[in-house]
Amino acid sequence: MAGAEALLERIRDEGVRSLDLRFTDLAGRWRHTTLDAAGVKPFQLEHGVLIDGSAVPGWRDVSESDLLLRPDLASAFQDPFAAQPTLCLFADGAEPATGMSYERDPRSTVARAEAHLLESGIADTLVAAAEIGFFIFDDVRIERGPLKAGYALESSEARTAGGAAYAGGNPGHRPAPGAAQACLPPADHHADIRAEITTTLGGLGFTELRHEHGPAAAQHRLMIGKGGLLATADRLQLLKYVAHQVTATYGKSASFMAKPIADEPGAALFLAQSFWQGGKPLFAGQGYADLSPLCLQFTAGILAHGRALNAFTNPTTNSYRRLQPNLDEPTLLTFAAHNRSAAIRIPYADRPDRKRVELRFADASANPYLALTAILMAGLDGIARKLEPGDAMDRNLYDLRAEELEGIPSTCRTLEAALDALDADHEFCLRGEVMSGELIDAYIAVKRAEVEHLARLPTPAEFELYYGL
Repeated sequence: MAGAEALLERIRDEGVRSLDLRFTDLAGRWRHTTLDAAGVKPFQLEHGVLIDGSAVPGWRDVSESDLLLRPDLASAFQDPFAAQPTLCLFADGAEPATGMSYERDPRSTVARAEAHLLESGIADTLVAAAEIGFFIFDDVRIERGPLKAGYALESSEARTAGGAAYAGGNPGHRPAPGAAQACLPPADHHADIRAEITTTLGGLGFTELRHEHGPAAAQHRLMIGKGGLLATADRLQLLKYVAHQVTATYGKSASFMAKPIADEPGAALFLAQSFWQGGKPLFAGQGYADLSPLCLQFTAGILAHGRALNAFTNPTTNSYRRLQPNLDEPTLLTFAAHNRSAAIRIPYADRPDRKRVELRFADASANPYLALTAILMAGLDGIARKLEPGDAMDRNLYDLRAEELEGIPSTCRTLEAALDALDADHEFCLRGEVMSGELIDAYIAVKRAEVEHLARLPTPAEFELYYGL
């Protein structure tokens, strides 16, 4: 009970009023249950609290709904936005009868993946890093009914804002079409918001932070520093929470939707990984781009399972508005050094310890726990089978002619295709009992329900195309 007693002492010393237990569902949403800090007992901190698992989509059946939520005592942080002093803890699902980790809990899955890597003897450490895109809007209106449906987005950076009348006057400055990437204020309207997000994240222990304007109007990018697989997934969840909360204080809203604006680049999630053993980097070598055979096999595994990975890395129907041909997005399942048009990029590294593999087709709506786990397991399968990634594509893949595209595999074009690919190709995820068949089946069921729901709804574009027939 030493850890629990230390946390209770912190609660008393810091005047904490609420203890917030936060967990992640299959879709990647952060959920929580809150305890009155004054009544928290050491037993609850060590063993967890019961929740209704049937209320979480894809988890328990109502006939066996009880699920244990077990807090990670080392993860405690003060919520910088709560009105009352609130201490937050990441929590994992566990079986009430046995205390074993719940196989459908995404965070527990990452913990099993890290243990599996260690047990494999391939590496003792995985280092991950991430760059995530998101949008900031001034006004968001969404309406759906049997006879009326639509949405309207407003941003002072958008091209449509040029003729808008603002109380303080229209600023005039906004990102030029096709030149929004890393633009400078006053065209960059949200630099101060991003700076406040990174300052808040720094106060929560984040390091090596960087931010910039993205390639689309109202789009932004945040880069977070290196960490383990679980730590990186946790940070991505916390980053999203902070971004939502900070933008709300400015009277705006943040969205990590993959493709909210038509004809503009989407919100990507670039995920980098590298292996280490005994403090030595394992991805550096003498092969292509100074890569080791291990790294090339890891890359080959990701490419071989790329379409199945789409179900985790691009988990919404909206994700595939971004992954379409001729949109300058990395959809071809190939790799290359420095090439941002390839699905797998090998970033420039001037030292062996900086060698890493960067997956570029994921988007910001991904559940970070499941996406990072699946990428690792695909790479490990490539190593186990000693796969080769083929020839690198050291050219701009966006400019390839139709005949040059023949034979080059691509990412899926729809969520339904990605779910079919995962259903047919998920054995690599089951190795070492990292993921279970139950988790895969439950995840596919949750996502197929989304596909079927949206398939029944007419869209404004369909009225535009078909109303007059």
